[in-house]
Amino acid sequence: MDYTTLIGIIILTSFVIGVLVFSNLFVKAGRQRWEAFVPIYNYFVAIKIIGRPWWWTLLLFVPVVGNIMLIVVIYEFLHVFGYRKKRYTLLTILTLGLFLVYVNFNKNTQYVGRDNEQMVKNVSSWTSAILFAVVAATIVHTYFMRPYTIPTSSLEKSLLIGDFLFVSKFHYGARVPMTPLALPMVHDSIPGTGLPSYLKKPQLPYMRLPGLQKIKRNDIVVFNWPADTLKTMWGDHSGKFTYKPIDKKTNYVKRCVAVAGDTMEIKNGDIYINGKLSKMPDRAKPQFFYKITLKDFNQINTLLQTYKIKEARRGGDGSIYVNLDDDLAKRIKNNPNVLSLEKQITPKGRFDKSIFPHDAQYPWSIDNYGPIYMPKKGETVTLNEKTIPFYRDLLKRYEGVSFAENGNEYYINGKKTNKYTFKQDYYWMMGDNRQNSLDARYWGYVPFDHVVGKPVFIWMSWDGKKPRFERWFTTVGGSGKPVSYLWVFGLGLVLYFGYKQYKKKKSA
Repeated sequence: MDYTTLIGIIILTSFVIGVLVFSNLFVKAGRQRWEAFVPIYNYFVAIKIIGRPWWWTLLLFVPVVGNIMLIVVIYEFLHVFGYRKKRYTLLTILTLGLFLVYVNFNKNTQYVGRDNEQMVKNVSSWTSAILFAVVAATIVHTYFMRPYTIPTSSLEKSLLIGDFLFVSKFHYGARVPMTPLALPMVHDSIPGTGLPSYLKKPQLPYMRLPGLQKIKRNDIVVFNWPADTLKTMWGDHSGKFTYKPIDKKTNYVKRCVAVAGDTMEIKNGDIYINGKLSKMPDRAKPQFFYKITLKDFNQINTLLQTYKIKEARRGGDGSIYVNLDDDLAKRIKNNPNVLSLEKQITPKGRFDKSIFPHDAQYPWSIDNYGPIYMPKKGETVTLNEKTIPFYRDLLKRYEGVSFAENGNEYYINGKKTNKYTFKQDYYWMMGDNRQNSLDARYWGYVPFDHVVGKPVFIWMSWDGKKPRFERWFTTVGGSGKPVSYLWVFGLGLVLYFGYKQYKKKKSA
């Protein structure tokens, strides 16, 4: 569905509601009958009849938020026409609005206006406050800022397991929810139940509000995991997928190492962009597996404690395998008990089906990978047996076209062609924990319509046993050692409660 179709559906629905629900009730409320038949405008009139501000109408059209507002408006609309019991609202919902049709054509229905005291008896002020708090929080959560917790070690050193983030939706432009029938402020399942928190249909077309900036190389990005819809194993191109809406796919966080239009290659673990070694931010500490051979293997625990290494795997030859960044590796190499230290790098040459593009033509490894081109909106590529492994899934799943192939012949929207022009940008997302990260090397490109936002702030951090106060209220981006602004927050709380106490004593 595109937005032209969506607007047409909204206009048609508005007109039908005007005929079936508003036509007689508007007259009884002192309005003109013709107002009921003007699409969209009739909603504004209905909101005016219940005595609410005009901007409530806009909230009705905000995905997810509109679900809550619709129930509130139905209750108040029935109220002003004398149907004041909560069961009438429930009946309207259960009959998918048919009860409102009955109310509209019932000759005994009369406009009686608002009775605020009766409303408070039916719906307490606490309930009203909670409803509108949920509406406000959902708007903030959807269009401005949302919380996110780091679940894995793929960005270790930069972001740790147990970091609680605020993710900005407005930096790259907030994506309008594509799944409108969903519970507010939960993702893909109802907490504690495992049940879906949404209905797969209807689906709204993709749209994104203007952003403050574009995704830059080495930005840390939260996105919906593209491979979350795969039903079959990677590399199986049978086309059998389990559908999951884009905005309900699992949230991932990785570093964007290459942007649309780039050509990326990994050589012995180092990333090259357009032929040049990529320069990482100073806070980024890429990690690799190292094999350490000790002179005295009985001192292994001493070594691990000295360098605060939490995980180590023993080798069969008396060595240990640990995950280190380059700086720590240099320090350990100089330890007098270390006989040798070797970075574990997987060479090219042996086909691994789990590695994208899952094709024997490209026997790449996670440490020696590419070169690979990042598709860019408006760029045209040639489709052939060499390039189709990279673009097959993009055409089937992300580009909104009908794609079929017969040998080395390719058909897009039913027409044979060997060219394709991309409709959106694609990015390459990887973890800093290079050999312990499920990232784009396994499942490929991330389309821009899957991008959620940019992590900007760590508001709390917990290592599983105790708080890491040094990370509380620190920024995600920037250079140099992160600085905690916890003291600023604490001072703000002291000043706020101190002022409230002062006002209380002064008024006593």
